[in-house]
Amino acid sequence: MAKTKKAKHEKALKKEEKRRAQAAEEARTPGGAAADEVGLDFARAWVTFPDPADDEQIFRCDLTWLTSRWTCIFGSGCQGIQAGRADDGCCTLGAHFSDEEDEERVAQHVARLTPDLWQHHDVGSTTGWVEEDEDGDRQTRRWQGSCIFQNRPGFPAGAGCSLHILALREGREPLETKPDVCWQLPVRRTYDWIDRPDDTRVLQVTIGEYDRRGWGPGGHDLHWWCTSATSAHGAGDPVYVSYRPELTELMGKEGYAKLVELCEERLAATLPMAPHPADPKPQRQQ
Repeated sequence: MAKTKKAKHEKALKKEEKRRAQAAEEARTPGGAAADEVGLDFARAWVTFPDPADDEQIFRCDLTWLTSRWTCIFGSGCQGIQAGRADDGCCTLGAHFSDEEDEERVAQHVARLTPDLWQHHDVGSTTGWVEEDEDGDRQTRRWQGSCIFQNRPGFPAGAGCSLHILALREGREPLETKPDVCWQLPVRRTYDWIDRPDDTRVLQVTIGEYDRRGWGPGGHDLHWWCTSATSAHGAGDPVYVSYRPELTELMGKEGYAKLVELCEERLAATLPMAPHPADPKPQRQQ
């Protein structure tokens, strides 16, 4: 049963990667990486450890990313993935659903959105909030150039995702109300079956940075992307702390607890290997 579930997750992941690549192609703009991005290729520190909750699975985690000081700067410096639409952030393309369960979960929360929380409530309620792409894959509908759930600046309940706002109003984690792709970004989880020399097989779950390449070929031509932008690296807490709910959901409680232990060991080192180049440079000791 466990292997069947993991195989299903792996299949869904590959399908979602294809969807995102196609969606990113739609957002292509000339120019590629913005001036404040450090680029894609630099030294990274990885750690691999067994999943404490599953002896058929191992985690491979990018400590350079997870201990970096990245933070979402939506509405406070985010340049957006499409030129001229900074207010959209990464919502320009809408969100593809990972599977039927993902869509059904979101639908339960959409039913509780009210006009005071969702700017496009009338449109979404009367003419629908889901659309299909050219391949027949379902996603949140794009309305007036962006996801239909995105409130525009000046809306009384606040700009940004109405499903996110709903969660905060109710004291929930936004991962409970938003599509999977939305709450996972910019953490990237991938699966690889590893065949070992002793004829055993283990599922390797990689937790890392969702950089431009994660979007497929079109990712290189997004107007701007935040994970390697110096303007988005100034948080007080590292990613493994600020993304605790999301990483716990992706890894399980025991897996996340082990990750925290390893991240803390890294940060306690006098000279941590391979820091994220977009992070602020540390002050020299006098």
